[in-house]
Amino acid sequence: MGIVTTGLISFTLLALNLGFSKGFALTWLRSWSIAYLIVIPAILLVGPRLQAQIDRVVR
Repeated sequence: MGIVTTGLISFTLLALNLGFSKGFALTWLRSWSIAYLIVIPAILLVGPRLQAQIDRVVR
């Protein structure tokens, strides 16, 4: 799921901000890989804490 989410978001933002210029694919792959490397550890670290807070509010 993280692969699809980061890939789609980075593709969309890059296309909107820079357009489909020469080197788009390489730039997109680079930005996607950076986003993926950041978001996966963030999900693993923040996710459980956030879920615990939500569980406390819902109960």
